[in-house]
Amino acid sequence: MIKGLKTVGTLIVLMLVLMIGGCKSEHGIIKKAEFKGDDRIVVTFALPVDAEAIHDLTRFLVTEKPDPDILLGIEGVTLAPDGKKVTIRFKDSLNHNQPHVVTVKGLVPQDKSGGTVTFTVEKFYLGYLLSIMIGAMIIQNFVFSKYLGLCVFFGTSQKKTTAVGMGITFTVVIIFASLMSWFLYQFVLKPFRLDYLQIIVFIGLVSLTVQGVDTVLRKVNPALFKAFGVYLVLVIANCIVIAVPLILADNEYNMIESFMLALGAGLGFLIALFLMSSVRERLEFANVPASYRGLPIAFIVAGLFALSFMGFSGMSIF
Repeated sequence: MIKGLKTVGTLIVLMLVLMIGGCKSEHGIIKKAEFKGDDRIVVTFALPVDAEAIHDLTRFLVTEKPDPDILLGIEGVTLAPDGKKVTIRFKDSLNHNQPHVVTVKGLVPQDKSGGTVTFTVEKFYLGYLLSIMIGAMIIQNFVFSKYLGLCVFFGTSQKKTTAVGMGITFTVVIIFASLMSWFLYQFVLKPFRLDYLQIIVFIGLVSLTVQGVDTVLRKVNPALFKAFGVYLVLVIANCIVIAVPLILADNEYNMIESFMLALGAGLGFLIALFLMSSVRERLEFANVPASYRGLPIAFIVAGLFALSFMGFSGMSIF
């Protein structure tokens, strides 16, 4: 039993190592290489660097891995006081979604490998996945930042139990629908140049998923199914369920990235429903003017939540 757990643990660690990007080099002279900001790459050498040689920009060749023939413009190179950390500044912003191949010539006098070092710089992939999920969940919440899915949001946020049930159901629907949409887009629509049909196909997949959830929920939890009422059917026309597959297709996300975006969107909708239902339950006992009772005060509360979530805009975690 213990041996089996160790094996599973080892596999998980290996998967995490593969998911985490960094510097890939056959030369031990490079200790670390990473993106810094929008327009910089920082390279840490194991040996001291020639302080005079770094001013010769022709010693540095940087390209994106998919386009090895296009050299990126370098604005300048600086050396840290420790003599081992080199910062390469570029004229334009770097595309962190693509691995970059860096070739450095004759910077380290003590290097016995011939003076030319080539290595690959990639994004911190696990952090990138978490940033996709947290971005969709909080920073760019689809309800409070993009104002999508408001019909179901206001309709099922009166009670906490209904709100949590709808949030979980919605998360399951959006994950399954998004993964199926990604699969069909990558292996059917895109290869056969049927991209213009993506909205119709995505709506059909969402309808199929909602129908499946409807059937299961009717048998498993009839009380929750009755509480949802017509709003479960409205999930089919929910803007968020359609928006996520379109974002996946536009950004060319892979399957793991698609899953993280769908999970973040679903959890973000669950958070929005829970927060809204908590306030609306308290509003039932508040002295609200007659003209503001019901949806008017709900719209005001949603606006206040949207203002609060604006504080997360522009935040970068990884």
